[in-house]
Amino acid sequence: MDYKKKLEELVLTVIREGGSDLHLGAGRVPAIRVAGELIFLVKNPAFTQEDAVGVLGELLPKEKINRFMENQEADFSYDFRGEARLRGNAFFQKGLISIVLRLVPKVKTLTELHLPAILSDVARKKQGFFLVVGPVGQGKSTTLSVMIDVINNEQARNIITIEDPIEHVYIPNKSIINQREVGIDTKNFHVALKEVFREDVNVIMIGEMRTPETIATAVTAAETGHLVLSTLHTNNASQTIDRIIDSFPGDQQDQIRAQLASSLLGIFSQRLIPRITGGLIPAYELLLNNNAVANLIREKRTYEIDVVIETGMESGMIDLNHSLIELVRAGEISIENAYQYSLNPKGLERML
Repeated sequence: MDYKKKLEELVLTVIREGGSDLHLGAGRVPAIRVAGELIFLVKNPAFTQEDAVGVLGELLPKEKINRFMENQEADFSYDFRGEARLRGNAFFQKGLISIVLRLVPKVKTLTELHLPAILSDVARKKQGFFLVVGPVGQGKSTTLSVMIDVINNEQARNIITIEDPIEHVYIPNKSIINQREVGIDTKNFHVALKEVFREDVNVIMIGEMRTPETIATAVTAAETGHLVLSTLHTNNASQTIDRIIDSFPGDQQDQIRAQLASSLLGIFSQRLIPRITGGLIPAYELLLNNNAVANLIREKRTYEIDVVIETGMESGMIDLNHSLIELVRAGEISIENAYQYSLNPKGLERML
């Protein structure tokens, strides 16, 4: 098999079908994910272990393949003819190699992505800590890329991203943009984040906050005059705050709670919902930090934050149920999907 040709054919299929992911694995036919649904490409023969190794050879340099065989998993990125970029993960299951490639969407505007304009206002802030949260595959990285693009096109700032792997590749405009990939340009997130304090940085984008050390350094950076953007795999704002605080030992939680209360700009939670006309559209929740929110964080009353969001629409906050209802009324999503994706279906029912 010509593995380069086969890989390119499969990637082109993902692009042509408007898909998001490509699944390859020894012992099964390739599959793609389109609008959230897996589709098996049954006209293709099942991959063998030899095929999986051959495709991996087109995706990774020899030294990374050796590291993969040793560690049994690898994150990487793949540039497709300079036309598209994919984020990849390779792993073993039952002794066989599997590969998942996710198409990184090209940077678009907030309007094109159906995201609220207030995110541009957040991107223009000089300092603070802003998180985009949600389950895997809900467009968090794409939302962050739009915010970085707003800064890049409007302001002369030094932007440093720390990613594993690099997803969106930015073309510097008014800003300097340095993109650092974990494992290639830096040892790990924490080391890279500590070093940014010596790099005259204005904006720091952290692909994912994985450890308490990274979180603590990120919050400190936000307190000391930097705009820090990052992601977490959490469901909503209140859960995100609890997750951050609970990741620290008990004797450190009061300190991180106080730091978070003073440095947090906001938390944006999003879900990609199937559209009636096909494709996906985001529904979202936005918490903006104010005196009331800061007090709730300090006083260990994060369970009340949902109410603050529901009643804070005049100040720019967005409640997930209101976002879902607007999509239903606009004919974008079905009522059934609104209920399915709501975190408070009873509250949604009262609003309909």
